[in-house]
Amino acid sequence: MVFSSNPLSLSLPEPAFESWLRDSGYLEILDHRTATTTTTTTTTTNSDDPSSTTSTTTTITSCILSHIVTLLSLFTLNPLSKLTADDFSDQTPSWTLRFFGFCDSYSFPSSPAQARLRVHENVKRYCRNYATLFIIFFACTLYQMPLALVGLISCLALWDVFKFCGDKWGLDHHPVVRQCLVRIAQCVTAVILIYSNVQMAMFCALGISYAGMLFHAAFRKLAPAKQPSRGRSK
Repeated sequence: MVFSSNPLSLSLPEPAFESWLRDSGYLEILDHRTATTTTTTTTTTNSDDPSSTTSTTTTITSCILSHIVTLLSLFTLNPLSKLTADDFSDQTPSWTLRFFGFCDSYSFPSSPAQARLRVHENVKRYCRNYATLFIIFFACTLYQMPLALVGLISCLALWDVFKFCGDKWGLDHHPVVRQCLVRIAQCVTAVILIYSNVQMAMFCALGISYAGMLFHAAFRKLAPAKQPSRGRSK
């Protein structure tokens, strides 16, 4: 039986539908729908010829290739493209229930499109958590590199002394002298940072935190934006 199309039905473009789901707080529906569609397609492909070894091998190979393509697509994403300054003004999500979640809160992204959706949305939701992890990684790196820690503290102390002396000597009334002293302080700071290898500590912290953010955001399922409260009396 063939059903005729309903003239009263509405067809929304995918970006508009995604925007509406995000504004309504139900973007996880789109994530679940993408995973369900891919699972259904894979099951249909596997049930065509169950007794054929060649078909099974081809299906496994295509599944592995699909996972590899999905992983490689993560390195072509810009996870910060949809991040705004307003996202940092919200409260930090809880580390246990929201950020880490449970074992069933993670799954392999079924396609590059689903990975992109998860990365962009999870980075917006957990940006404060990722920033905290970066600070922790940077502090641990400085702990392993005492010279870099001393260099960073020296730079901070240098600029504090410069600010104290500038206020005491009234350098605001002598902009030319103040500008020359700022340039000299910047050169001294650059020499200290390079000599103490602070840039290496920063690079290590950025690399570890970026990789952790990318993989967590890709494998973390989209949780409901509005968590149902527990323990309320009905």
